Amino acid sequence: MVNKVILIGNVGAEPEVRALETGIKMARLRIATTERIYNSSTGEKREHTEWHTVVLWRGQADFAEKYIRKGSQVYVEGKIRSREWTEEATGNKRYAIEILADEIRLLGGQRRNDSNYGEHRGGPQPGHPAYGSRQEAQNTVPGLPKDADDLPF
Repeated sequence: MVNKVILIGNVGAEPEVRALETGIKMARLRIATTERIYNSSTGEKREHTEWHTVVLWRGQADFAEKYIRKGSQVYVEGKIRSREWTEEATGNKRYAIEILADEIRLLGGQRRNDSNYGEHRGGPQPGHPAYGSRQEAQNTVPGLPKDADDLPF
């Protein structure tokens, strides 16, 4: 089975970053993706915007706090998670569907109004601790030699 989400969208608000009692940092982002729809029979152009809540943990939360701002364009890979809870005050059941990020990257050019962003063009580069969140395999596939780029396929 597969539970995989890929989003490219714009951040709609400043990241909500907090530290849990255990000291682990988490962040929430609201990301908008917009689909442009053209009806050829009527000539009508419409847009449909979908809002997604993306949850980031540990190093990703640090990355979000340092580099991601409202309006940033981001690439997110992750999985869909649903949560259910009961409000203590009212007893009402609540539901949330979120994207649990495995990887996040800034897209677009350098932001001119953020002096701390300068040298990171598009966010951290490979090897930087905040680049994505998983360890990037350096183009290695188990069972293939490291110089496998001259394979005939």
